[in-house]
Amino acid sequence: MTDPVPEFPRDRLSFRQRPRLPDLPRWAPSWPFLICVILPTLLAAFYFLLIASPRYVSEARFIVRQAGQAQPDALGLTLQGVGLSATQTDAFAVHDYMRSRDAVAELDRSLDLSRLLGPPGADIFSRWPRPWESRTREGLYKGYQRFVTVGYDATTGISILRVEAYQPEDARRLAEALLTGGEGLVNRLNARSVADAVTQAETSRDEARERLSEAQRRLVAFRNRERFIDPSMVAAEGAGLIGELSATLAGLRAERAQLAAEAPQSPQLPSLDNRIAAYERQISAERSKLAGAASSLVPAVSAYEDLVLERELADRQLSEATAALLAAERDARRQALYLQRVVSPGLADEAILPRRWLSILIVLIGSLLLYGVGWLVWSGLREHRQQG
Repeated sequence: MTDPVPEFPRDRLSFRQRPRLPDLPRWAPSWPFLICVILPTLLAAFYFLLIASPRYVSEARFIVRQAGQAQPDALGLTLQGVGLSATQTDAFAVHDYMRSRDAVAELDRSLDLSRLLGPPGADIFSRWPRPWESRTREGLYKGYQRFVTVGYDATTGISILRVEAYQPEDARRLAEALLTGGEGLVNRLNARSVADAVTQAETSRDEARERLSEAQRRLVAFRNRERFIDPSMVAAEGAGLIGELSATLAGLRAERAQLAAEAPQSPQLPSLDNRIAAYERQISAERSKLAGAASSLVPAVSAYEDLVLERELADRQLSEATAALLAAERDARRQALYLQRVVSPGLADEAILPRRWLSILIVLIGSLLLYGVGWLVWSGLREHRQQG
């Protein structure tokens, strides 16, 4: 007979207990809810409703485009939407300048930027410098980023400039100064582009002009040395003279032949022979002046023609270089950039910042979300500890 199985008392704890459900939150606020939700919301309400200084916004819109750029069509707008616009880079260069340290330094010199961003009476949490910021140039640059916003609409190609300040006139002055600085940057880019485009053309033109001047000086020196303007003209005159002499000589020879045939013993024959010999000597002398002798005109004509050819080539090169320079300047002007204002900075008549009730609501919602996440994490940890 087997022994009965002993029964354990019912009041003992089992090795495994049934898990407990987390306690539901009660409507009465607990101290974590007070610290995580109520207190931040009250602090935000106290700051935004009683302490936060009003800030005025001046907004401007502008575009950066080329002088001959046409309005984009549907395809152009599509390409701009995917970041393929040619003028976006130039617009972004202006954006970077407006948010750069150079712009901060220029604004501080012209408008006393540190006074505009931190006027007396502004609350310490929005002005510059805030309690944890340093009063240095780097600190001014970092604080400046909170007051200036530059955006770009890829659909229309329009840039948007928003400037905040504690006085409406200060906001407009800052926006005007930034636009003026952007226009100066565009002008400097244009000047550099024009200089790069026409420098090579100007160098070629100057070289061609110097070559033409040198050819002209050499031609003048040749004329002074040879003592005639155009040796080709002298050669042409000599050839004409030889032609006339040859014609006269031919006539004399014909006359002598006729006289010798009719009267071989005529006393005029020796006279005609002397005249024919004289004409032959003159023709030979004139021909030696043109060619065949060391002092002939052939070397002078050759040198003169070389000088004239060099001058013509230099003159043609100068004409081509001048035309290339004019074309380069025309292309540079056509590709010049312009900053055009679509909307000028306005003078705000109402402070739209800070958005007090919206900011309080954001703090409340954020605090509730953080409290809810923390409560869920705490409940999970407590359940895990009870199961273990």
